[in-house]
Amino acid sequence: MGNDNGRVRQMWHLLEPLHAVLYFAPQVFEETESLGYDTGERWPSYFALRAAPLGTSGPRQVASAFYSFSPRMVAEHIPAIWDVAAPGKVIAARTRGVDRTYRALFGERTDSPDLAEAAALARRAAEAAHTEGRPLAAANAELPWPRAPHLVLWQAATILREHRGDGHLAALLTAGLDSVEALVSFAAIGAAPADVFASRGWNEHEWAAARERLFVRGLLNADGTATDAGRALRTEIERRTDELAAAPWQSLGADGTTRLAELLGPLWLEVLGSGMLPRETTLGIGKV
Repeated sequence: MGNDNGRVRQMWHLLEPLHAVLYFAPQVFEETESLGYDTGERWPSYFALRAAPLGTSGPRQVASAFYSFSPRMVAEHIPAIWDVAAPGKVIAARTRGVDRTYRALFGERTDSPDLAEAAALARRAAEAAHTEGRPLAAANAELPWPRAPHLVLWQAATILREHRGDGHLAALLTAGLDSVEALVSFAAIGAAPADVFASRGWNEHEWAAARERLFVRGLLNADGTATDAGRALRTEIERRTDELAAAPWQSLGADGTTRLAELLGPLWLEVLGSGMLPRETTLGIGKV
């Protein structure tokens, strides 16, 4: 595949929604509610579902791995969520929830040869992902593979998206952006409205202080929009993120990656067409 960052990013765009149903599907909420989590508000189950592969992790470890969340917000949920259910029970519940969600979304496609082929290709890519220095990718890669192809596809999508995410954090750190600065600089280029980023728990004072630091660095204008230097830095971060995410697709090869993209297209359309996922997120998909 060479250095085809465009294809690398395309694969992220196709796989991200297949992973993200975990945090929005009613079937998953039902499973986590059965464990005792309050699903009237999104975050208790989110932190449990995403952090469970890390084990009974503490707030510093989760804040480090998730990066964009305020440590104060993380501490509101971690480690209290482990008093509700142990990580192993959460992982089992998320598997049941994804199974039900995919069957509801994809119907007969769930057991189709095309989905089985997509699962096999995605697994090959995921197993080629190097996890050194990538805590969330490594934690998910440690989990045993399920047997059902649709669950293999979800697990592969999860490993690959966390692999990319871990690499993105490395790019942010290299660029000298701390957790809140990463969000402020992203909002400044129009990746999403500032109120979308408010979901990460930073208060107005912390947001304003980060804006001031970026202004002093010449990355933001006085009105909070990105300067040319700020846009260039974010472009470089995304380029570096793509580069760090490329190895699984280079291993799968151009033909395998192209075939997987073709197979994922109908599934991607089903997920987006369901209306399950929010229209705007902090990831900036389609904006960067």
